[in-house]
Amino acid sequence: MEPSLRVAACSSRLGIDLDALRANYRAIAERVAPARCGAVVKANAYGLGVARVGAALYREGCRDFFVAQLCEVGPLARVVGSDAAIVILNGLDPESEAVCAAVGAIPVLNSLLQVARWRAHARALGRPLPAALQVDSGMSRLGLPPGDAVALAADPVLPRELDLRLLMTHLACADEPGRAANGDQLAAFRAVAAHFPDVPASIANSGGVFLPADFHADLARPGVALFGVDPGPNAQGLCPVVRLDARVLQIRTIEAGTGVGYGLDHIAPAPQRLATIALGYADGWPRCLGGGGAAWHRGARLPIVGRVSMDSLTVDIGALAENDLAEGDFVELLGPSQSLAGVARDAGTIAYEILTRLGARHARIHVENGIADAVLPGENP
Repeated sequence: MEPSLRVAACSSRLGIDLDALRANYRAIAERVAPARCGAVVKANAYGLGVARVGAALYREGCRDFFVAQLCEVGPLARVVGSDAAIVILNGLDPESEAVCAAVGAIPVLNSLLQVARWRAHARALGRPLPAALQVDSGMSRLGLPPGDAVALAADPVLPRELDLRLLMTHLACADEPGRAANGDQLAAFRAVAAHFPDVPASIANSGGVFLPADFHADLARPGVALFGVDPGPNAQGLCPVVRLDARVLQIRTIEAGTGVGYGLDHIAPAPQRLATIALGYADGWPRCLGGGGAAWHRGARLPIVGRVSMDSLTVDIGALAENDLAEGDFVELLGPSQSLAGVARDAGTIAYEILTRLGARHARIHVENGIADAVLPGENP
């Protein structure tokens, strides 16, 4: 069935442009070359579906994938080839070592306890196990203090137990290229990396990709930039990947003095034409956008009036001509008129949060090689 017919069962549709995703990967890979370019696809590929996103990136040539938790490995492993490395950024919870070894994933070891448990499992198996080692170069989030990492490098037994595939760190301020902290972290990491001369290094996240080449090291780890979100002022040329539209449920005209929505927070100052839209905070639209955010239609901004409800919100359609919008039509929430960054700004948050909160009720329309197909809620991706 054609996508346009299938989405009739849903009141909202989330467009995911896999061609744009692949174009962003190519552009970033070219920028960081000769370093390799990986892909961070944690949190179900930032909410867009790791099955489709992971497979598309694999077809584009990506062979280094990063997730946050061990539970994310299986869905990704099913759609990429056996030649792909899957790295677990958070490392391993206690007693999960056997599962990780069995699936062949690569844990990032962030603490001496994680190192000790992974080494113990390697001894039990009688073979070295693959691992990445993270150094805390100044973010104070995850990773070994530099002194602990240097001490590990001097341990002659380590190579018999750990097959170190990557030495990495994470930048705290990569989205602010002028911050001195970036250079400080680079210097701190390089000092540790000198003790691991044969281990590939990884520094650059999405923001780091757009820092000077010194930050690209051997392997870059873009995440949100793959989905068209500019990670800093130096980022240019990324293609938008997502579009979100929702249906008009009802159109009405209210008189001056009439209240709208829960709490009657909005009182019409004059007669107003309103449209109720089938999208709410259960669909990932921030409740705080009530009275401040907007939908769009044919280039016209439609301000949200009153509160965002669980399943709906109301917009002022006074900017439209009488017959420009009808019940059942779609309005734009994300797209050419309103970016993820713009919505995030209105909501007082970041684009990452808006993207990862998009809910499960949207019909998801994937476009790849110019061909669209729809996945309805509850269907396999």
